[in-house]
Amino acid sequence: MGTNETVTYVPMIRDLAEEDRPRERLMRVGAQAVSTAELLAIILRTGVGGENVLRLAERLLSTFRDLPGLAQASLAELTEVKGVGPAKAVEIKAALEIGRRLMASAPQEKLRVTSPADAANLLMSEMMFLEQEHLRLILLDTRNGVLGTPTIYVGSLNTSVIRIGELFRAAIKANAAAFIVVHNHPSGDPSPSPEDVHVTRQIVQAGKLLDIMLLDHIVIGQQRYVSLKERGLGFEA
Repeated sequence: MGTNETVTYVPMIRDLAEEDRPRERLMRVGAQAVSTAELLAIILRTGVGGENVLRLAERLLSTFRDLPGLAQASLAELTEVKGVGPAKAVEIKAALEIGRRLMASAPQEKLRVTSPADAANLLMSEMMFLEQEHLRLILLDTRNGVLGTPTIYVGSLNTSVIRIGELFRAAIKANAAAFIVVHNHPSGDPSPSPEDVHVTRQIVQAGKLLDIMLLDHIVIGQQRYVSLKERGLGFEA
């Protein structure tokens, strides 16, 4: 090893403070309060090659663009990810299938979103610690029941990247009556940027033409959120 070579130390789960370990955090704060990556890490149990299992979980979610992509991935596709062998792949598919069957067995329990707080709480635990910007939709039926929360974009979001048609394509495919846009600020500060306001205004105008209403645009920070609708930003009459 050369004298100028730098080694990056990635702590293993056992090296983390006990209160920061996914399993212990779930026991302390409850399943709903931990992130998707932490839940996946609990299923995976161990990482590989010096990478802790939480980083492996985050890498899986990034590779397959969050849970919907992970659910659609085949066993072969999962095992192409470094650190995921056949046993881990089967455990992931089994856990996701249990969730799918639970949703199918209780359609009357469909989540409803009736306020900005409902929208923020639905996705905050999954989005507030993401290291990249993610843009997701909360697709709603005529009674504000949640039809899905697909991820549309991952990466640096700006008006040149976001194509309004992609948002409405997802809404039309789900036969949604309305939707809410949700994106995160990795800085932890949910203050809307001028581009956030500009793209909101564009979506509102397109929604009027397509008769699919944008109900709100929520920006997620760390333990905080901002509703552009509540602030009157981009929703001017």
